[in-house]
Amino acid sequence: MAERTSLIVFTSNATHAVLDSLATAYERESAHRVTVQSDSASVMLARIRGGDTADAAVLNAADIEDLAQRGKLARCRPFARSRIGFAVRAGTAHPDISSVEALKRALLEARSIAHTVHGASGKLVPGLLEKLGIAREIVAVTRPGGLIGTVVAAGEAAVAIQQISELLAVPGIEVVGPLPDEVQTVLESAAGVFVTSGNADIAESMLRFFTAPAAAAVLREKGLELVSDPA
Repeated sequence: MAERTSLIVFTSNATHAVLDSLATAYERESAHRVTVQSDSASVMLARIRGGDTADAAVLNAADIEDLAQRGKLARCRPFARSRIGFAVRAGTAHPDISSVEALKRALLEARSIAHTVHGASGKLVPGLLEKLGIAREIVAVTRPGGLIGTVVAAGEAAVAIQQISELLAVPGIEVVGPLPDEVQTVLESAAGVFVTSGNADIAESMLRFFTAPAAAAVLREKGLELVSDPA
């Protein structure tokens, strides 16, 4: 019987749920054990730059490239695409957000919006409100990071804007859909093996499993798109 190896994967909140699902499937196929550790993207990146290490990491593609250039990661590969979405509290009406004008009306009617300060969506929202000319008319409820949908589920804001994969991970809210293409941000993540891993070959095999065509359906269920997905 092959020796059972324990692997640790570092990731951000945006890809935690999908990696948990993929890790469970990989454990069944390989008999190895996988633990997924997540934090906000900026915190996890700072941890790795500060010396924290694991067997593999799945983060924003630019951050994976940076860590590879710093000599911390190798055997890197593309992983997934993510879009920014709009969510409301479960059971409330779903507004029309199919166009920029419709989105503007929905935000004005909502009056309050939850978003993070850090991360891709956190940087997007203030600029979006300015672009729409409604920044002074909207109450922003912010958190440094984490799953911002919890704020809407608790009734502290009417809508949340964050990566769809993060919104889907929050009970008590419903994703209305992605932001219109004109104001959308498409983010790409990538994966790499830590050069300090004592299980580098097994970690690379795990990442091949995570990025194989068979993983595409799991990613779609979690609000993501496999970069190599032919669909």
